[in-house]
Amino acid sequence: MMFIRYVVFAGIATLANLATQEAVVRVAPLSPLALSILMGTATGFILKYLLDKKWVFDDGYSGHRQELQKITLYGVFSVFTTLVFWSFEVVFWVIWRTDFAKYTGAVIGLAIGYAAKFVLDRAFVFKERQA
Repeated sequence: MMFIRYVVFAGIATLANLATQEAVVRVAPLSPLALSILMGTATGFILKYLLDKKWVFDDGYSGHRQELQKITLYGVFSVFTTLVFWSFEVVFWVIWRTDFAKYTGAVIGLAIGYAAKFVLDRAFVFKERQA
């Protein structure tokens, strides 16, 4: 059940990211693309972190320093798994040069990335509480 919530929240965070990007593009007078990507990424990251912390890993607050360490690790793992996703997407496109291959690579990369990130987050960011 924990992993299912993790995946559902990934979808919610993705939608929040895209909605934020769209809102920024509509209101930003200058450089809407770069600003929209930055704001969307920040929105998705913060939302996913908070959802995972509370609803997936049931992680309590243990002080500013520990929280900053968790956020930093969470961010590092996010970058790593994003690189996995992008790599699969690009490699599939380079090999077969079709949109279908590109999106197939993206789906495979996302699945591997999210599975790896779940394991990393559980082991290193939100260490399970001892009963």
